[in-house]
Amino acid sequence: MDHVTLDNQPAPKGQSPRFLRQFELVERVRKYDPTADEALLNKAYVFSVKAHGDQKRHSGDPYYAHPIEVAGILADLHLDVATICTALLHDVLEDTDTTFEELSKEFTPEIAELVDGVTKLGQLSIPNATRERAQAENFQKFVLAISKDVRVLLVKLCDRLHNMRTLEHHPKPASRKRIATETLDIYAPLARRVGMDRICAELEELSFRYINPSAFESVERRLVDWRETQGEAISEVSTDLRTHFDKAGISARIYGREKRAYAIWRKLQRQNISFEDVADIYAFRIIVQSRDVCYQALGLLHSVYRAVPERFRDFISVPKPNGYQSLHTTIRTPDNRRVELQIRTERMEDVASRGVAAHWAYKNNNYGYDPERALESGSDPLKRIRPLVEMMEQSGDADEFLEHAKLEMFTDQVFTFTPKGDLIALPRGAMPLDFAYAVHTKVGDTCIGALVNGQKHPLRQALKNGDVVKIIRGGEAEALEGWENFVVTGKARSALRRLTRTGEAEEFARTGELLAKHAFAREGLTFSDALMRDAVKRSNAEHVDELFESLGRGKQSLNSFMDLIFPARRKDPSQSIVLRREVIQDSTARLYVKGDGLREGISLHLSSCCSPIPGDRIIGLQNVEDEKGGIRIHTIDCETLSSTNVDPDDWLDLGWRRSADQSSATGRMTVTVEHVPGALADLTKIIGESGGNLVNIKTVKRSPVFFDMIMDVEVRDNRHLVQIIAALRASAYVISAERARGEIISAK
Repeated sequence: MDHVTLDNQPAPKGQSPRFLRQFELVERVRKYDPTADEALLNKAYVFSVKAHGDQKRHSGDPYYAHPIEVAGILADLHLDVATICTALLHDVLEDTDTTFEELSKEFTPEIAELVDGVTKLGQLSIPNATRERAQAENFQKFVLAISKDVRVLLVKLCDRLHNMRTLEHHPKPASRKRIATETLDIYAPLARRVGMDRICAELEELSFRYINPSAFESVERRLVDWRETQGEAISEVSTDLRTHFDKAGISARIYGREKRAYAIWRKLQRQNISFEDVADIYAFRIIVQSRDVCYQALGLLHSVYRAVPERFRDFISVPKPNGYQSLHTTIRTPDNRRVELQIRTERMEDVASRGVAAHWAYKNNNYGYDPERALESGSDPLKRIRPLVEMMEQSGDADEFLEHAKLEMFTDQVFTFTPKGDLIALPRGAMPLDFAYAVHTKVGDTCIGALVNGQKHPLRQALKNGDVVKIIRGGEAEALEGWENFVVTGKARSALRRLTRTGEAEEFARTGELLAKHAFAREGLTFSDALMRDAVKRSNAEHVDELFESLGRGKQSLNSFMDLIFPARRKDPSQSIVLRREVIQDSTARLYVKGDGLREGISLHLSSCCSPIPGDRIIGLQNVEDEKGGIRIHTIDCETLSSTNVDPDDWLDLGWRRSADQSSATGRMTVTVEHVPGALADLTKIIGESGGNLVNIKTVKRSPVFFDMIMDVEVRDNRHLVQIIAALRASAYVISAERARGEIISAK
């Protein structure tokens, strides 16, 4: 296990837990903050114990032991008195009769606000919300609280850490797994995002035990075997390193750290390698006095050992966005053993371990967060939270926000630069459009091209470390079709979806306005802006375009729209417009049809040339081969339409029933895959994890290097199909993946 751990670890199994006594907590805080308000700490401690009274945890321990231990973890991180008091009181609003007003009166408004921000959000705005929707809404509110004060995040992370340490006492295995999954998906990435590596690593490790216990035990057994066989060799490397530094007269603190089981397992999965191929199971950290000595130590190591090519990273000159700084290199020992080395100063070590908490210090005789101290580390870790707030403002709903936030937090990074030299850190595989949105939302909205290192660069080609990117901007903000599928950052994806929604709203508003004017003309009435403004006042709409959009989307019928314009029509039904729309019953297509000249019982056929699925914009053509006058349904962009002699005025405007959204349809994809073992298994796994059901697969072309396949997949709608295609494109085995148009052709 990692040797860098928090002080108040859980008691070993079989021993009674011992929580911090009142004087012990106060002394722990006064060691790093001699001016701490001892009376306030004592008051919060006693208040918490009395408020929780006889409440018990699943383990049978007094409930107040939990907030006390959370306060102890925060004291180890050297947080201010208000944060420690918040930890002691963080459950009293939810689990006791204590009110917000009482907290404000007994302590301070600052502490009351912090406690309110940390309080578990049990009351949801949707009465019958699913657990997933509840998680999404809670995360939205949590991010909003973090944006106001990062201490909310620190208390919440330590609260979750102590809950994970005692998760074994939860009586329900399914709940243990759910809590662990939530921790791995949300809390661990948030801890890493603000540089709190100690907490992040322990949260990941504890979650791994409950999510995949067999894999955890397997890696742990391999680590035990590895220690037995490699322990002596590692000891020799440590001795050699000490000898070289002593001879060179460089003062250094050297210690080893063993990679945690979850980190090893994730590397095995990501790189598809064996346990023996993991080069950094054990690494050495070399702590020196200054930044200059870091580079001096690097020169010494490279002069006495052989450096492994492409394994050197300089995070001192280019810090990670969360403030992490260190030199990373891998060397080969005389017996050809690969060893990873990390070189840093004591201050860098502190920031790497405590992250944003390392920036608490005295300033103007007050102990608290110091932004200038944070900037000295080369990066402000709080910048990593702000994009989440932006995404929350752009996302359509809580579920979409959670999807984008997870995408944003789970990333390996590539470092790029603006023409002025500003660092832009992006996920590996990011495109120029991701870069544009990282600079500013308006830059991304108007991006039409990019220059990379002075040369034109395709928007669909990934950026590399060190690239200098200049964005070429156009005039109007517009999301082009397909752009959402090749960006990789959550911020870019949520912004593009916002643009798409805005564009759709404008298009539906234009359609609705045309329908309204046509209805006026049909009845011989004069259309006027004044009539529309009066209608807005009588409706719940905020402006005229909202009325038009509702009509264009079909949310409002033309009759009800005209009734809104002319309220007197409701008293005389004979004035209502006779809508020429017939509902065609068809158990396969589940369609409704808008248009003239349709007969009841007419047959509908989905055309194989374009394979329409729910969500596609569709039209109908008279089927000349059908004696009963059947209709063939095409997507609006079907190539067959351009090759027919049918006048577009004769197209029938079709749409999907609402019930089609709950059914499954078959979408077709063409996929080009590397011809290597495991490729097909990876594809089917991706489709299954994305919620699709592979129902047919056909190989149409083979070569020694790759093969082309056509896949039929059951999906909910076209958006679901696009998500599966995007997931396939992210596979290392996939060369290309596209939605297929046309019938399956025979294999050659």
